[in-house]
Amino acid sequence: MYDFTTLGAVVGLAIAIVLIIKKVHPAYSLILGALVGGIIGGGGLVTTVNTMVSGAQSMMSSVLRIMTSGILAGALIKTGSAQKIAETIVDRMGERLALAAIALATMIICAVGVFIDISVITVAPIALAIGKRAKLNKQSLLLAMIGGGKAGNIISPNPNTIAASEAFGVDLTSLMFKNLVPAVFALAMAILLSTMLSKKKNGLEVAQGDIETSDNALPGFLPAIVGPLVVIVLLALRPIAGISIDPLIALPVGGLMCMLVTGNIRDVVGITEFGLSKVVGVSILLIGTGTIAGIIKASALDVIALLEKLNMPAFVLAPLAGILMAGATASTTAGATIAAQTFAPTLIEQGVPALAAGAMVHAGATVVDSLPHGSFFHATGGSVNMSIGDRMKLIPFEACVGLTATLISVVMFLIFG
Repeated sequence: MYDFTTLGAVVGLAIAIVLIIKKVHPAYSLILGALVGGIIGGGGLVTTVNTMVSGAQSMMSSVLRIMTSGILAGALIKTGSAQKIAETIVDRMGERLALAAIALATMIICAVGVFIDISVITVAPIALAIGKRAKLNKQSLLLAMIGGGKAGNIISPNPNTIAASEAFGVDLTSLMFKNLVPAVFALAMAILLSTMLSKKKNGLEVAQGDIETSDNALPGFLPAIVGPLVVIVLLALRPIAGISIDPLIALPVGGLMCMLVTGNIRDVVGITEFGLSKVVGVSILLIGTGTIAGIIKASALDVIALLEKLNMPAFVLAPLAGILMAGATASTTAGATIAAQTFAPTLIEQGVPALAAGAMVHAGATVVDSLPHGSFFHATGGSVNMSIGDRMKLIPFEACVGLTATLISVVMFLIFG
């Protein structure tokens, strides 16, 4: 028995999108969209509010894990570990493979738990300096970073992965490894497309004023990677040894180890506060996302029936839901969360394995997640001082990277289940 009509859910989501485009805070946009959508959908004020609250409550486990992940993110950034990892990769691979090095560096930083926008911002000064020396245009540099970030994002303990694993009831580590092959293909596509853009005439040149320098001493490479390695080992204990250590524990432990080995443990309060400031926005966004996800889940939005009319198999819903919801919210996290929360029961009921469905939803959420009504679009463009017009021209290339990961994820489901 549904409480709301499909029309209400669609109108609510449309209102949220319009408000986000109009620069209203995404969390408030989603909450207002959920409220209006629920009322239009015939649920009544009381039922609508209760459903919104229930939807927000379903996000609390993810929000807690995301808040603790800020300790790792803050440690990697403030200790200089993220920058050191990026510099080492780029230096070792050299200017000849500069774009591959930049993409790989961004992928690794994102994969170990730094948010994708922060990963791009972290690598950007290094990429610009390399681009100046190697005479690479900004378009190719930014695409390499974004593409690498997308590849790393689907194999990371980041908010989108946590939300998808929660919704489908699967192990976080297993979901991360499930998309490892799609991530490699996405990385290859990012390198290929950025190399093509580097040969483009009239590209945006890196100016001397674009390059930033820092006098802060960076840690050695080995101390820099200790934190991420600790997290990887702790999360891997479940599939390897049957010992379950929740990300809520593993992520902050990795962050504390990073501070300890880099000699920054005395600044633990400042670093953790900085890390919290980086995840507060995502946490609040997820609460807002939960309200509209609750309305959508309680609506008569029967996409399976539509797919059957089109003679399409049920598993197609997984990547399609990720693509559409991420495009609507211009956010990998919000898109993956809404898609997973809404369609996980339906996909599992239709016989799609939870792990495969979660992987396809997650990969799909990276296709059109960087549209102009989201913060990622502006944060990444600003990292290389690129105008909105020039930034928009990269969207089709970014979509190709995300689509590559999605298609490979679907192929892996068809082959291995």
